[in-house]
Amino acid sequence: MNNRWPAIVLAAVLCVIPPYAAQCADSKEPAKSQDDYYELLKAFVDTLDQLERNYVKDLSRRELVEAAIEGMISKLDQHSDYIPPEELDRFKRGVENEFGGVGIEVTKEPGVLTIISPLVGSPAYRAGLSAGDVITHIEGEVTKPLSLLDAVRRMKGRLGTSVELTVRHPSDDTSRTVKLTRELVRVETVMGDRRNDDGSWQFLYDTEEKIGYVRVSAFARHTAGELRKAVRKLGQDGMRGLVLDLRYNPGGLLSSAIQLSDLFISEGRIVSTEGRNTEPQAWEAHRRGTFEDFPMAVLVNRFSASASEIVAACLQDHERAVIVGERTFGKGSVQNIIELENGRSALKLTTAGYKRPSGRNIHRFPGAAESEDWGVQPNEGWEVEISESERRMLWGQRRQRDIVNKVEEAEQEDPDLPDPVLAKGLSYVKGQLALELATQDSP
Repeated sequence: MNNRWPAIVLAAVLCVIPPYAAQCADSKEPAKSQDDYYELLKAFVDTLDQLERNYVKDLSRRELVEAAIEGMISKLDQHSDYIPPEELDRFKRGVENEFGGVGIEVTKEPGVLTIISPLVGSPAYRAGLSAGDVITHIEGEVTKPLSLLDAVRRMKGRLGTSVELTVRHPSDDTSRTVKLTRELVRVETVMGDRRNDDGSWQFLYDTEEKIGYVRVSAFARHTAGELRKAVRKLGQDGMRGLVLDLRYNPGGLLSSAIQLSDLFISEGRIVSTEGRNTEPQAWEAHRRGTFEDFPMAVLVNRFSASASEIVAACLQDHERAVIVGERTFGKGSVQNIIELENGRSALKLTTAGYKRPSGRNIHRFPGAAESEDWGVQPNEGWEVEISESERRMLWGQRRQRDIVNKVEEAEQEDPDLPDPVLAKGLSYVKGQLALELATQDSP
Protein backbone atom coordinates (compact mmCIF):
# COMPACT_ATOMS: atom_id res chain seq x y z
CA MET A 1 0.00 0.00 0.00
CA ASN A 2 1.14 3.53 -0.66
CA ASN A 3 1.34 5.12 2.81
CA ARG A 4 1.51 8.58 1.27
CA TRP A 5 -2.21 8.63 0.42
CA PRO A 6 -3.37 10.14 3.81
CA ALA A 7 -1.01 13.07 3.31
CA ILE A 8 -2.26 13.52 -0.23
CA VAL A 9 -5.89 13.45 0.94
CA LEU A 10 -5.12 15.93 3.72
CA ALA A 11 -3.44 18.31 1.27
CA ALA A 12 -6.44 18.12 -1.03
CA VAL A 13 -8.90 18.78 1.80
CA LEU A 14 -6.90 21.74 3.03
CA CYS A 15 -7.43 23.42 -0.33
CA VAL A 16 -11.02 24.15 0.69
CA ILE A 17 -10.16 25.69 4.07
CA PRO A 18 -9.39 29.30 3.07
CA PRO A 19 -12.74 30.00 1.35
CA TYR A 20 -14.65 28.28 4.14
CA ALA A 21 -12.79 30.25 6.78
CA ALA A 22 -13.57 33.46 4.90
CA GLN A 23 -17.25 32.51 4.86
CA CYS A 24 -17.17 31.98 8.60
CA ALA A 25 -15.58 35.39 9.04
CA ASP A 26 -18.61 36.97 7.37
CA SER A 27 -21.06 35.08 9.59
CA LYS A 28 -22.00 35.85 13.18
CA GLU A 29 -19.64 33.13 14.48
CA PRO A 30 -15.93 33.88 15.04
CA ALA A 31 -13.56 32.63 12.35
CA LYS A 32 -11.64 29.45 13.15
CA SER A 33 -7.93 29.49 12.45
CA GLN A 34 -6.46 27.49 9.62
CA ASP A 35 -4.27 25.67 12.14
CA ASP A 36 -7.37 24.39 13.97
CA TYR A 37 -8.76 22.96 10.75
CA TYR A 38 -5.41 21.42 9.89
CA GLU A 39 -5.15 19.60 13.23
CA LEU A 40 -8.73 18.31 13.09
CA LEU A 41 -8.44 17.13 9.51
CA LYS A 42 -5.09 15.51 10.23
CA ALA A 43 -6.71 13.56 13.08
CA PHE A 44 -9.48 12.44 10.73
CA VAL A 45 -7.10 11.33 7.96
CA ASP A 46 -4.78 9.58 10.42
CA THR A 47 -7.73 7.68 11.87
CA LEU A 48 -8.85 6.69 8.37
CA ASP A 49 -5.34 5.44 7.62
CA GLN A 50 -5.12 3.40 10.83
CA LEU A 51 -8.51 1.79 10.30
CA GLU A 52 -7.76 0.85 6.73
CA ARG A 53 -4.33 -0.60 7.48
CA ASN A 54 -4.70 -2.17 10.93
CA TYR A 55 -8.34 -3.04 11.68
CA VAL A 56 -8.94 -6.79 12.11
CA LYS A 57 -11.26 -6.90 9.06
CA ASP A 58 -10.77 -5.43 5.63
CA LEU A 59 -12.73 -2.19 5.11
CA SER A 60 -13.04 -0.19 1.92
CA ARG A 61 -12.21 3.51 1.85
CA ARG A 62 -15.71 4.36 0.62
CA GLU A 63 -17.26 2.41 3.46
CA LEU A 64 -15.16 4.30 6.01
CA VAL A 65 -15.67 7.75 4.48
CA GLU A 66 -19.42 7.25 4.10
CA ALA A 67 -19.59 6.16 7.74
CA ALA A 68 -17.76 9.35 8.70
CA ILE A 69 -20.17 11.46 6.62
CA GLU A 70 -23.16 9.75 8.23
CA GLY A 71 -21.63 10.43 11.63
CA MET A 72 -21.43 14.15 10.85
CA ILE A 73 -24.99 14.14 9.52
CA SER A 74 -26.20 12.52 12.76
CA LYS A 75 -25.28 15.77 14.56
CA LEU A 76 -27.72 17.74 12.38
CA ASP A 77 -31.52 17.83 12.20
CA GLN A 78 -33.56 14.84 11.05
CA HIS A 79 -34.20 16.37 7.62
CA SER A 80 -30.54 16.56 6.56
CA ASP A 81 -29.17 13.43 4.92
CA TYR A 82 -26.39 11.95 2.79
CA ILE A 83 -27.52 10.22 -0.42
CA PRO A 84 -24.95 7.64 -1.58
CA PRO A 85 -24.51 6.80 -5.29
CA GLU A 86 -26.70 3.68 -5.17
CA GLU A 87 -29.62 5.66 -3.69
CA LEU A 88 -29.35 8.84 -5.79
CA ASP A 89 -31.59 7.79 -8.70
CA ARG A 90 -34.34 6.63 -6.33
CA PHE A 91 -34.08 9.90 -4.40
CA LYS A 92 -34.42 11.95 -7.59
CA ARG A 93 -37.46 9.93 -8.67
CA GLY A 94 -39.05 10.55 -5.29
CA VAL A 95 -38.55 14.31 -5.59
CA GLU A 96 -39.74 14.56 -9.19
CA ASN A 97 -42.47 11.87 -8.92
CA GLU A 98 -41.34 10.68 -12.37
CA PHE A 99 -39.50 7.56 -13.53
CA GLY A 100 -39.03 5.23 -16.47
CA GLY A 101 -41.30 2.24 -16.01
CA VAL A 102 -44.50 0.44 -16.97
CA GLY A 103 -46.86 2.26 -14.59
CA ILE A 104 -48.07 -0.13 -11.92
CA GLU A 105 -48.17 -0.03 -8.15
CA VAL A 106 -47.36 -3.44 -6.66
CA THR A 107 -47.18 -5.23 -3.32
CA LYS A 108 -45.69 -8.57 -2.27
CA GLU A 109 -47.40 -10.63 0.39
CA PRO A 110 -47.04 -13.46 1.17
CA GLY A 111 -44.44 -14.07 -1.52
CA VAL A 112 -46.89 -13.12 -4.28
CA LEU A 113 -46.18 -10.06 -6.45
CA THR A 114 -49.62 -8.49 -6.87
CA ILE A 115 -50.74 -5.40 -8.76
CA ILE A 116 -52.44 -2.86 -6.51
CA SER A 117 -53.34 -0.49 -9.33
CA PRO A 118 -52.13 0.53 -12.79
CA LEU A 119 -51.57 4.24 -13.42
CA VAL A 120 -54.06 5.71 -15.89
CA GLY A 121 -52.60 6.00 -19.40
CA SER A 122 -49.47 3.98 -18.58
CA PRO A 123 -48.17 1.00 -20.64
CA ALA A 124 -49.61 -1.42 -18.05
CA TYR A 125 -52.99 0.34 -18.17
CA ARG A 126 -53.13 0.18 -21.97
CA ALA A 127 -52.17 -3.50 -21.91
CA GLY A 128 -55.19 -4.26 -19.72
CA LEU A 129 -53.35 -5.19 -16.50
CA SER A 130 -55.68 -4.87 -13.56
CA ALA A 131 -55.72 -4.61 -9.78
CA GLY A 132 -55.39 -8.07 -8.26
CA ASP A 133 -53.42 -9.54 -11.15
CA VAL A 134 -50.39 -11.57 -10.04
CA ILE A 135 -47.02 -11.08 -11.77
CA THR A 136 -45.48 -14.56 -11.78
CA HIS A 137 -42.43 -13.88 -14.00
CA ILE A 138 -40.31 -10.87 -15.03
CA GLU A 139 -38.22 -11.56 -18.15
CA GLY A 140 -38.82 -15.27 -17.56
CA GLU A 141 -37.55 -15.12 -13.96
CA VAL A 142 -39.90 -16.37 -11.25
CA THR A 143 -40.89 -13.49 -8.96
CA LYS A 144 -41.57 -15.52 -5.81
CA PRO A 145 -37.94 -15.50 -4.54
CA LEU A 146 -37.48 -11.79 -5.37
CA SER A 147 -37.87 -9.05 -2.79
CA LEU A 148 -40.35 -6.29 -3.60
CA LEU A 149 -37.46 -3.86 -4.18
CA ASP A 150 -35.71 -6.27 -6.58
CA ALA A 151 -38.93 -6.85 -8.52
CA VAL A 152 -39.55 -3.11 -8.88
CA ARG A 153 -35.96 -2.55 -10.02
CA ARG A 154 -36.36 -5.17 -12.74
CA MET A 155 -39.50 -3.49 -14.07
CA LYS A 156 -37.98 0.01 -14.10
CA GLY A 157 -35.33 0.99 -16.61
CA ARG A 158 -34.27 3.28 -19.43
CA LEU A 159 -37.01 4.91 -21.49
CA GLY A 160 -37.79 3.02 -24.69
CA THR A 161 -36.54 -0.35 -23.46
CA SER A 162 -38.96 -3.22 -22.97
CA VAL A 163 -39.71 -5.70 -20.20
CA GLU A 164 -41.67 -8.95 -20.44
CA LEU A 165 -44.17 -9.81 -17.69
CA THR A 166 -46.14 -13.00 -17.18
CA VAL A 167 -49.40 -12.18 -15.44
CA ARG A 168 -52.00 -14.50 -13.89
CA HIS A 169 -55.63 -13.38 -13.51
CA PRO A 170 -57.01 -14.82 -10.21
CA SER A 171 -60.62 -14.55 -11.39
CA ASP A 172 -60.21 -17.28 -14.05
CA ASP A 173 -56.69 -18.54 -13.20
CA THR A 174 -55.45 -17.87 -16.73
CA SER A 175 -52.02 -16.47 -17.52
CA ARG A 176 -50.62 -14.37 -20.34
CA THR A 177 -47.28 -12.82 -21.20
CA VAL A 178 -47.12 -9.16 -22.21
CA LYS A 179 -44.20 -7.13 -23.49
CA LEU A 180 -44.33 -3.54 -22.26
CA THR A 181 -42.19 -0.62 -23.43
CA ARG A 182 -40.98 1.58 -20.60
CA GLU A 183 -42.15 5.18 -20.71
CA LEU A 184 -41.80 8.26 -18.55
CA VAL A 185 -44.30 7.57 -15.79
CA ARG A 186 -45.56 10.49 -13.75
CA VAL A 187 -47.10 9.65 -10.40
CA GLU A 188 -50.41 11.43 -9.85
CA THR A 189 -50.24 14.20 -7.25
CA VAL A 190 -53.58 15.91 -8.04
CA MET A 191 -56.62 13.69 -7.52
CA GLY A 192 -60.35 13.79 -6.89
CA ASP A 193 -62.59 11.76 -4.63
CA ARG A 194 -63.71 9.15 -7.15
CA ARG A 195 -62.78 8.04 -10.64
CA ASN A 196 -64.87 8.23 -13.79
CA ASP A 197 -65.50 5.09 -15.84
CA ASP A 198 -62.42 5.81 -17.96
CA GLY A 199 -60.17 6.02 -14.88
CA SER A 200 -59.87 9.82 -14.89
CA TRP A 201 -60.74 11.77 -11.74
CA GLN A 202 -64.13 13.26 -10.95
CA PHE A 203 -63.38 16.61 -9.29
CA LEU A 204 -66.97 17.87 -8.87
CA TYR A 205 -67.91 16.39 -5.49
CA ASP A 206 -71.35 17.91 -4.95
CA THR A 207 -73.16 18.20 -8.28
CA GLU A 208 -76.16 19.99 -6.74
CA GLU A 209 -74.25 22.67 -4.83
CA LYS A 210 -71.45 22.66 -7.44
CA ILE A 211 -68.63 22.14 -4.92
CA GLY A 212 -65.32 20.82 -6.15
CA TYR A 213 -62.94 18.53 -4.26
CA VAL A 214 -59.23 18.17 -5.09
CA ARG A 215 -56.57 16.20 -3.21
CA VAL A 216 -52.90 17.10 -3.51
CA SER A 217 -50.75 14.19 -2.30
CA ALA A 218 -47.29 15.78 -2.82
CA PHE A 219 -45.65 18.85 -4.33
CA ALA A 220 -43.77 17.82 -7.47
CA ARG A 221 -42.68 19.78 -10.54
CA HIS A 222 -46.02 19.43 -12.35
CA THR A 223 -48.40 19.68 -9.37
CA ALA A 224 -49.37 23.35 -9.73
CA GLY A 225 -50.01 22.95 -13.47
CA GLU A 226 -52.16 19.87 -12.88
CA LEU A 227 -54.16 21.69 -10.20
CA ARG A 228 -54.68 24.67 -12.52
CA LYS A 229 -56.14 22.31 -15.15
CA ALA A 230 -58.43 20.67 -12.56
CA VAL A 231 -59.75 24.03 -11.28
CA ARG A 232 -60.33 25.28 -14.83
CA LYS A 233 -62.29 22.11 -15.60
CA LEU A 234 -64.32 22.65 -12.44
CA GLY A 235 -65.00 26.21 -13.56
CA GLN A 236 -66.37 24.89 -16.85
CA ASP A 237 -68.62 22.56 -14.82
CA GLY A 238 -70.04 25.54 -12.90
CA MET A 239 -68.06 25.14 -9.65
CA ARG A 240 -69.12 27.60 -6.90
CA GLY A 241 -66.82 26.46 -4.07
CA LEU A 242 -63.75 24.28 -3.52
CA VAL A 243 -62.37 21.90 -0.89
CA LEU A 244 -58.58 21.42 -1.14
CA ASP A 245 -57.41 18.31 0.71
CA LEU A 246 -53.79 18.38 1.96
CA ARG A 247 -54.13 15.59 4.52
CA TYR A 248 -51.23 13.08 4.56
CA ASN A 249 -49.26 15.39 2.23
CA PRO A 250 -45.59 15.24 3.34
CA GLY A 251 -44.50 18.19 1.18
CA GLY A 252 -42.04 18.33 -1.71
CA LEU A 253 -40.66 21.17 -3.78
CA LEU A 254 -40.75 24.68 -2.30
CA SER A 255 -41.21 26.11 -5.81
CA SER A 256 -44.31 23.95 -6.32
CA ALA A 257 -45.87 25.16 -3.05
CA ILE A 258 -45.24 28.78 -4.07
CA GLN A 259 -46.79 28.24 -7.51
CA LEU A 260 -49.82 26.50 -6.03
CA SER A 261 -50.39 29.23 -3.44
CA ASP A 262 -50.13 31.83 -6.20
CA LEU A 263 -53.12 30.22 -7.91
CA PHE A 264 -55.45 31.38 -5.15
CA ILE A 265 -54.16 34.77 -3.93
CA SER A 266 -53.64 37.80 -6.17
CA GLU A 267 -51.23 39.87 -4.07
CA GLY A 268 -49.10 39.86 -0.95
CA ARG A 269 -46.47 37.64 0.62
CA ILE A 270 -46.61 33.87 0.02
CA VAL A 271 -43.63 32.74 2.10
CA SER A 272 -40.16 33.89 3.11
CA THR A 273 -36.97 32.04 4.04
CA GLU A 274 -34.06 32.98 6.26
CA GLY A 275 -30.84 31.11 7.09
CA ARG A 276 -27.50 31.56 8.83
CA ASN A 277 -25.40 31.77 5.66
CA THR A 278 -28.10 32.38 3.04
CA GLU A 279 -29.64 35.63 1.88
CA PRO A 280 -33.23 36.19 3.10
CA GLN A 281 -35.74 35.56 0.33
CA ALA A 282 -39.43 36.34 -0.07
CA TRP A 283 -41.99 35.39 -2.70
CA GLU A 284 -44.98 37.54 -3.63
CA ALA A 285 -48.23 36.62 -5.37
CA HIS A 286 -49.21 37.73 -8.88
CA ARG A 287 -52.69 38.76 -9.95
CA ARG A 288 -52.58 37.10 -13.37
CA GLY A 289 -54.25 33.68 -13.47
CA THR A 290 -55.62 33.85 -9.91
CA PHE A 291 -58.72 31.83 -8.94
CA GLU A 292 -60.40 33.95 -6.27
CA ASP A 293 -64.14 34.15 -6.96
CA PHE A 294 -65.25 31.20 -4.81
CA PRO A 295 -65.01 30.14 -1.13
CA MET A 296 -62.40 27.57 -0.12
CA ALA A 297 -61.75 25.13 2.71
CA VAL A 298 -58.35 23.45 3.16
CA LEU A 299 -58.22 20.10 4.96
CA VAL A 300 -55.10 19.26 7.00
CA ASN A 301 -54.03 16.76 9.64
CA ARG A 302 -50.99 15.94 11.75
CA PHE A 303 -49.30 14.37 8.70
CA SER A 304 -49.54 17.52 6.57
CA ALA A 305 -45.98 18.86 6.48
CA SER A 306 -43.53 21.23 4.83
CA ALA A 307 -44.84 22.46 1.46
CA SER A 308 -48.43 21.64 2.42
CA GLU A 309 -47.98 23.84 5.52
CA ILE A 310 -46.70 26.68 3.32
CA VAL A 311 -49.92 26.55 1.27
CA ALA A 312 -52.22 26.20 4.27
CA ALA A 313 -50.51 29.04 6.17
CA CYS A 314 -50.54 31.33 3.14
CA LEU A 315 -54.25 30.85 2.42
CA GLN A 316 -55.09 31.19 6.11
CA ASP A 317 -53.07 34.38 6.66
CA HIS A 318 -54.63 36.00 3.59
CA GLU A 319 -58.09 34.84 4.74
CA ARG A 320 -58.51 33.14 1.38
CA ALA A 321 -59.56 29.82 2.93
CA VAL A 322 -60.56 28.36 6.26
CA ILE A 323 -58.29 25.59 7.59
CA VAL A 324 -60.17 22.49 8.78
CA GLY A 325 -58.94 19.42 10.67
CA GLU A 326 -55.93 18.97 12.97
CA ARG A 327 -52.79 20.93 13.73
CA THR A 328 -50.15 20.20 11.08
CA PHE A 329 -46.78 18.48 11.54
CA GLY A 330 -44.54 21.54 11.93
CA LYS A 331 -41.73 21.20 9.40
CA GLY A 332 -40.62 24.71 8.55
CA SER A 333 -37.12 24.07 7.24
CA VAL A 334 -35.69 24.27 3.73
CA GLN A 335 -33.30 21.63 2.38
CA ASN A 336 -30.90 22.25 -0.50
CA ILE A 337 -29.58 19.38 -2.60
CA ILE A 338 -25.79 19.75 -2.96
CA GLU A 339 -24.04 17.52 -5.49
CA LEU A 340 -20.97 15.58 -4.35
CA GLU A 341 -18.44 13.58 -6.39
CA ASN A 342 -19.38 15.40 -9.60
CA GLY A 343 -23.01 14.38 -9.21
CA ARG A 344 -22.49 10.74 -8.16
CA SER A 345 -23.78 11.36 -4.65
CA ALA A 346 -25.48 14.25 -2.87
CA LEU A 347 -26.05 16.03 0.40
CA LYS A 348 -29.54 17.07 1.46
CA LEU A 349 -28.77 19.89 3.85
CA THR A 350 -31.05 22.14 5.91
CA THR A 351 -29.93 25.67 5.04
CA ALA A 352 -32.86 27.88 6.03
CA GLY A 353 -36.22 28.08 7.73
CA TYR A 354 -39.39 29.58 6.30
CA LYS A 355 -41.94 31.97 7.74
CA ARG A 356 -45.60 32.32 6.89
CA PRO A 357 -46.89 35.64 5.48
CA SER A 358 -47.72 36.92 8.97
CA GLY A 359 -44.11 36.28 10.01
CA ARG A 360 -45.11 33.56 12.47
CA ASN A 361 -43.08 30.41 12.91
CA ILE A 362 -44.06 27.02 11.46
CA HIS A 363 -41.16 24.76 12.48
CA ARG A 364 -41.59 22.53 15.51
CA PHE A 365 -38.21 22.50 17.22
CA PRO A 366 -37.21 19.54 19.43
CA GLY A 367 -38.96 19.74 22.78
CA ALA A 368 -41.52 22.31 21.59
CA ALA A 369 -44.62 22.36 23.77
CA GLU A 370 -48.18 22.18 22.47
CA SER A 371 -48.71 25.74 23.70
CA GLU A 372 -45.90 27.12 21.50
CA ASP A 373 -46.33 28.62 18.04
CA TRP A 374 -45.60 25.94 15.41
CA GLY A 375 -47.42 24.23 12.57
CA VAL A 376 -50.70 25.47 11.14
CA GLN A 377 -53.68 25.46 13.49
CA PRO A 378 -57.21 25.03 12.10
CA ASN A 379 -59.34 28.16 12.26
CA GLU A 380 -61.24 28.54 15.49
CA GLY A 381 -64.33 26.36 15.46
CA TRP A 382 -63.09 24.22 12.57
CA GLU A 383 -60.97 21.72 14.50
CA VAL A 384 -61.86 18.07 13.92
CA GLU A 385 -60.26 15.28 15.94
CA ILE A 386 -60.63 11.67 14.83
CA SER A 387 -59.50 8.47 16.56
CA GLU A 388 -56.70 6.28 15.23
CA SER A 389 -59.18 3.50 14.43
CA GLU A 390 -61.29 5.95 12.40
CA ARG A 391 -58.14 7.17 10.66
CA ARG A 392 -57.11 3.64 9.66
CA MET A 393 -60.56 2.76 8.35
CA LEU A 394 -60.87 5.98 6.36
CA TRP A 395 -57.39 5.48 4.91
CA GLY A 396 -58.26 1.93 3.83
CA GLN A 397 -61.48 3.19 2.26
CA ARG A 398 -59.54 5.87 0.39
CA ARG A 399 -57.04 3.32 -0.94
CA GLN A 400 -59.88 1.19 -2.31
CA ARG A 401 -61.48 4.13 -4.12
CA ASP A 402 -58.15 5.11 -5.67
CA ILE A 403 -57.65 1.74 -7.36
CA VAL A 404 -58.01 1.61 -11.14
CA ASN A 405 -59.72 -1.43 -12.73
CA LYS A 406 -60.78 -2.98 -9.45
CA VAL A 407 -61.34 -6.72 -9.37
CA GLU A 408 -65.07 -7.45 -9.30
CA GLU A 409 -66.18 -8.62 -5.88
CA ALA A 410 -68.92 -11.16 -5.34
CA GLU A 411 -70.36 -9.33 -2.37
CA GLN A 412 -71.59 -5.76 -2.43
CA GLU A 413 -69.12 -3.26 -1.01
CA ASP A 414 -69.78 -1.85 2.43
CA PRO A 415 -71.29 1.63 2.39
CA ASP A 416 -68.81 4.49 2.64
CA LEU A 417 -67.74 5.53 6.10
CA PRO A 418 -68.47 9.20 6.81
CA ASP A 419 -65.39 11.43 6.65
CA PRO A 420 -65.92 14.01 9.44
CA VAL A 421 -63.11 16.32 8.26
CA LEU A 422 -64.39 16.45 4.69
CA ALA A 423 -67.94 16.92 5.98
CA LYS A 424 -66.76 19.89 8.08
CA GLY A 425 -65.00 21.45 5.09
CA LEU A 426 -68.07 21.02 2.91
CA SER A 427 -70.25 22.61 5.60
CA TYR A 428 -68.03 25.72 5.60
CA VAL A 429 -68.19 26.11 1.81
CA LYS A 430 -71.97 25.54 1.78
CA GLY A 431 -72.39 28.09 4.56
CA GLN A 432 -70.41 30.67 2.60
CA LEU A 433 -72.46 30.01 -0.53
CA ALA A 434 -75.69 30.38 1.46
CA LEU A 435 -74.41 33.64 2.97
CA GLU A 436 -73.55 35.00 -0.48
CA LEU A 437 -77.01 34.06 -1.75
CA ALA A 438 -78.69 35.73 1.23
CA THR A 439 -76.64 38.88 0.67
CA GLN A 440 -77.64 38.98 -3.00
CA ASP A 441 -81.34 38.53 -2.13
CA SER A 442 -81.39 41.24 0.55
CA PRO A 443 -82.75 44.67 -0.54
